[in-house]
Amino acid sequence: MKGKIRLVLPFVLVFLLWAWASAEGIWSSYILPSPGRVWDTFLHMVRNEELVRHILISLRRILTGFFWAFLASCLLASLNLLFPRLRDCYGGLLEVFRHVPPLSLIPLLILWFGIGELPKTIIIVLASFFPMYLNMDDGFRRCDRKLLEVGQMLGFSPWKALWKIRLPAALPGILTGLRVGMGYSLRAIIGAEMIAADSGLGYLILDAQAMSRSDKVFIGILTIGALGLLLDGIFAAVERRLLGWMH
Repeated sequence: MKGKIRLVLPFVLVFLLWAWASAEGIWSSYILPSPGRVWDTFLHMVRNEELVRHILISLRRILTGFFWAFLASCLLASLNLLFPRLRDCYGGLLEVFRHVPPLSLIPLLILWFGIGELPKTIIIVLASFFPMYLNMDDGFRRCDRKLLEVGQMLGFSPWKALWKIRLPAALPGILTGLRVGMGYSLRAIIGAEMIAADSGLGYLILDAQAMSRSDKVFIGILTIGALGLLLDGIFAAVERRLLGWMH
């Protein structure tokens, strides 16, 4: 019970401070809309399905890019393990791109592919790929040597050893990489939608700012936070279930 109170208390304090500052008129409603105004706008956006539409569009983009990033991570981490010399061929290129912010590539991607869905998917892939890939690659390589020796005694092929021994051993790190990658995906798509999109939560916030609708800006920000908590909670639940099943 005390843990739940400590969890909720900061949100309550922020809300009370927000309501007090709005009621006292410390800032104009143009800068700081009242909680009541934000709530009324939220209900209106839910009823006319505007908010739901933007959420679903952003979520579809996130899951699409996240899926391709996961496949690429699995492929490269497996190739590194089965064909170690291949790492020397593309390792340097990956290190360069790991330090390049994905959003910095948006102008180039727009020039190449326009403002369609492909640039946004590429941004999400680049943002979420490295946390998944690095955790997966590290987990595969840190597998207990004794387990691998047992696999060799049983006649396991490299692929079978990967599936039966290395993958279960690396699973905690892989799941951590997935959670981190999902958070990066959410941040990346919001930034991309603010620059090159006509739909999605990022576009919703930018359009509201252009229309001087600070209440809609607040709704967009709070929705992103709630969506992030939901996605992270789903991954945390899956992680607990899988790790509990393994043990």
